[in-house]
Amino acid sequence: MAKLSISQAWDESRAVLARDGKLIGTVALALFVLPGIVLDLVMPEAPAGQFPPAGWWMAVAVVAIVISLVGQLAIIRLAMGPHLTVGEAIAHGARRLLSYLGAVLIWAVPLTLIIGGLFASAGDDPENPSPVAALGLIVVGLVGIFLAVRFLMMSSVASAEGSGPLAILRRSWAITGGNWWRLFGFLVSFAIGALALLWAVGTVAGVLCQLAFGSIARMTPGGLIVIIVSQLVSALVSLVFFVMLARLYTQRSEAAAQASVPSSGT
Repeated sequence: MAKLSISQAWDESRAVLARDGKLIGTVALALFVLPGIVLDLVMPEAPAGQFPPAGWWMAVAVVAIVISLVGQLAIIRLAMGPHLTVGEAIAHGARRLLSYLGAVLIWAVPLTLIIGGLFASAGDDPENPSPVAALGLIVVGLVGIFLAVRFLMMSSVASAEGSGPLAILRRSWAITGGNWWRLFGFLVSFAIGALALLWAVGTVAGVLCQLAFGSIARMTPGGLIVIIVSQLVSALVSLVFFVMLARLYTQRSEAAAQASVPSSGT
């Protein structure tokens, strides 16, 4: 199995963003930033570490997630080339949505149910959690990390190929074979950089808005500015990530195409 080059994918991603950054940015604004702002505004506030109470906002969250998945597929399609318009890329993402969503649900739902059951078991007695449940959570967490890396290329496969959910999973598994540690390192380093950027920008924006407006509560001018800035930075991080995935997929596909060309014998 050919080894993926993260540095090559990064160089190609920079070239793509320099060439088609406006198109990709437009998709990100429409399908990442706007739904994210709406969701931030309608989601009830909750104490730190707690989930907001159930309500109609959850329907908004589902719509926002679906729209963002279309955005992922559209950005990946633009990053792979050949050139498309924004409308064509979004339409392509919408057409491939169900297959991509099916692939995600096939492996994520069982894992989520198992984790939920183990959490419930461990939480029966918070002061003396079940050792079996605690160990199970660790094992399932490690399995989840392993699967997340092996299925990292699902969105690229779903956008580039006209296959169904099971074929998307098999193809992602094949592409990531022999590259697990390389892709894991990429994910960890990208996540650390993204979190640091989000924290830094969010902190600076919060301080400046508090100085300028006196409050950064949700429906105040300062709070709205903080939400918008946070969503813009989050969208920037997301579009870079998905362009990288697109270039990694293209790299692997080009290597496979070259390997399939028969030698001329000269």
